[in-house]
This record gives sequence, structure tokens and C-alpha cells, in this order.
Amino acid sequence: MTDPHATPPTLRFPADFRWGTSTSAYQVEGSVRADGRGESIWDRFCAVPGAVENGDTGETACEQYERAGEDIALMAELGLGAHRFSLAWPRIVPDGTGPVERRGLDHYDRFLDTLLEHGITPLATLYHWDLPQPLQDRGGWRDRDTAARFADYAAVCYDAFGDRVRDWVTVNEPWIAGVLGHQLGLHAPGEKDLPGSVRAMHHLLLGHGLAAGALRAYGREDARAGIAYSLFPHTPASDSGEDRAAAYASDGYVNRWFLDPVHGRGYPDDMHAHWERAAGPLDFIEDGDLDTIAAGSDFIGVNYYTRRIVSARPAGGDGPGDGPWPWRVEPGRPEVARTDLGWEIVPDDLTALLLRLHEDYPGVPLAVTENGAVFNDTPGADGAVGADGAVHDERRIAFLQAHLAAVHRAMEAGAPVEGYYHWSLIDNFEWAMGYRPLFGLVHVDRATQRRTVKDSGHWYGRVARSGAVPGLPAVPGAPAAAVEGSR
Repeated sequence: MTDPHATPPTLRFPADFRWGTSTSAYQVEGSVRADGRGESIWDRFCAVPGAVENGDTGETACEQYERAGEDIALMAELGLGAHRFSLAWPRIVPDGTGPVERRGLDHYDRFLDTLLEHGITPLATLYHWDLPQPLQDRGGWRDRDTAARFADYAAVCYDAFGDRVRDWVTVNEPWIAGVLGHQLGLHAPGEKDLPGSVRAMHHLLLGHGLAAGALRAYGREDARAGIAYSLFPHTPASDSGEDRAAAYASDGYVNRWFLDPVHGRGYPDDMHAHWERAAGPLDFIEDGDLDTIAAGSDFIGVNYYTRRIVSARPAGGDGPGDGPWPWRVEPGRPEVARTDLGWEIVPDDLTALLLRLHEDYPGVPLAVTENGAVFNDTPGADGAVGADGAVHDERRIAFLQAHLAAVHRAMEAGAPVEGYYHWSLIDNFEWAMGYRPLFGLVHVDRATQRRTVKDSGHWYGRVARSGAVPGLPAVPGAPAAAVEGSR
């Protein structure tokens, strides 16, 4: 009989498993007018009244453009061996095309060299949503030419940094960029254009294919390219055939529409038919596009936060503005623990997701390129402050332990997971939610920019140094709250 009070066994990971963190340029760098940087769509979007909570912007962010050495020293102090960051297209090619800004290249030269000096392996993201505004003025991702300009920019980055960067994320979360940015207007560029969103998502995937092709042409034999997808496992609201069909359809909208073409299967037939009903002819998909999109993806980046519970939508719709969707996303289950953003905490779904990817796209390496949670513990929060001003975020430690255990279970079952990158290294600018959600292992004081490593950061550092996850008792999740998300 198993002793319920026994400490769970320590989980040991392979010696070459990559323990890292993630950030993106606009969310942490600040210095938006420094050293010739051009305007991005997020600079323009943040200036729109009401677009971002509290009128927050990334103008200052975490000042990492000036404090990069400090933040990399923190990573090294914690014992992290990898870091995912993004290059800012407007810093390197300010107009999106044309002249290259040498000062931007010099900044990332220093950043990369400092990472490597501290024994930290870089994972570079080429596009994390900060499209140069001049390209947006010409149509942005709705314009096919943007994919070609993205490949040109990618080639500049490979030439400048390819001697030190092996692995490249071409595009971060094309579904989120398409839906929130072009369909719902909640992210930059703030468009509400259903047909335009489908076109933009196709061009994001085309940009990936062209950028992957440029990497092959660069000539580094071990260089690898992949996308970091926003992947949501789907749970039918009931066992009914209607709800199961609705969950499968929603999975096509969120997951399969992107994964299948990138990995050589073409766009799924059910979703192709859905989009033609919802948005009109997909005549922007030209001959040869699917071959380009499938030309090379060497790993799958998994950005996982929570699941979607889906039911069949009643015939005739369930309210104004619901759109042409034969499904409805339901609230989370009341018995399931939540983050402070109201997202369900379901680590078992991460195991299932990694195994599904291994089964559907066999032989493709996997990396958890983002995983994290909002727990708004701060040095001044009740129950979260010690005599030394530390941040005692026990719930994040429990979240990390549960999700790393989920990764370990998937690996034991055969999933080829190469690394885990926690989102995020530091509390940062969280897009339309501004600075309210706190995802970081390191707290950032907004007034002073002082960094304080949270208890979770110290815990994760011990895991990274040892390659082992200790068993921990469960810690209750946050109270249920309204889920902030999208259809």
C-alpha cells in the first residue's frame, strides 16, 4: 500500500536537457527610440487610448536594452543553461526593408557574446510580434510581400549571428498574432478583419517557410528552424458526439491549421472548408506556397499555458458577435485550480499534448518554449514578503514542479523533448494587459527597476543546476476568476 505521506521520488532529466527562460524584445527592452530603432506596430498600438490597460506601453518595459548584462548575470547566478529571446526587427531593419542599422546588430552581438561567456545557449526568435510600422502601412501581414521582407531580415540575422546561434524560432504564435491582432483587434495592429486574419496567418506561415529556406542557404549544417506555436489541448464539454466534434473543429482552428502545413500535411480539409464558408475564397494561397511552408521545420516549439473546454454551439448562434463558429469555449471547471489570471492549471494536458505531437509528427524534436503562470505575489503583498523583502511565491513553485513532472512523464513515454524555457525570466509588459500580470521568476520594481529573484527563481535554479525535480506537496491554486482569453 502506498504511503500518502511519502515524499514523491526525485525526477531526473537527461544531462543535455536545456533548462532555460524566455523573454521577447518589446516586452523587456524599452529604449524604443535608442540607436536608430524604428517604430513598431506595438509602439503605434500602445498610443491608442484604451488599447492597453492603464495606458501602459513598452517604452520603458524592464530597461533590458541598458541592463542586459545585469539580467544575464542573474541567469548565470541561477545556473540556467539556455535562454530564448527575440531580436527586434525594428532595431535591425528600422523600416522593415532597406538599410540595416549597425547599432542594432551591435547590441545583439554584445547580448549573444555575454550569454555565451556565461555558458548560456541562445535560442533566438526572429519575430515576436514587433512588425516595423512602415511595413504595416503597406498592408502588414495581410500583404504577401511582408513574408518576403521577413525572409530578407532573417538572412541579415543569420549572417550577423549564425556563427553563435544554432536554433532559430522564426515566428512566435501565428494563431495569436492572427486572431488577436487581425480578427479581434485586441493586439497590434488592432484590426477587426476576419478575411484579413486568415490571409495574415497564411503569410506568417509563408514567412516561416521563406526564412527556413534562407537558413538552409546560409550554410551552417547544424542550424535548425522552427515555430513556437500557441498550443491549446481541447476538452469536449461532455461526451456527446456534438461536443466531441466541436472540440475537434476548434482544435483545427487553433492547432492543426498551423501544425499540419508546416509539417508537410497541407492545410486540413475540414478547416479549409470552414474558412471558405467563414471568410470567402482562400485565393491568396498560391501554387507552391504549401511546399514553401513545409520546406523545413526542424523542431516544434510548444507554448503551453492551459486548455480549451469546448461545446457545440446551438444552431442559430448564441448571441451577437459570435461569428461563424460551430463551437463555443466554455468556462473552466470550478474544481480545477487557477492562476491569478483565472486560467486553469492542468499539467496533465501538457503531457498529453507532447505525446500527441510525437505521434502526429514523428521524429520531430520538441521544446517547451513557453510555460508559466500569473501569480501576483510581490515583496509587498500579504503572505508573500519575508524579513529580507523576498517574494515567497509558493504557488509558482508548485506550478513549475507539476509541469516539469508532466514533461518528464511525456519523455518517459517517448516524446523527444529537448528543453524547457519558463515564461518568463522577469515580470514584464504583457501586451494588452500591460504590467498587471506577473509571470516572472524575478520581480521587477516598476519605479526603480530593481530585480528581486523570487523563491520560484531560486527553486528553478536548483533544478537547472542539478537536472532533477524534487517531489513537492501540492499547493492550492488561486481562487477562480474570470478567464481572459479569446475565441
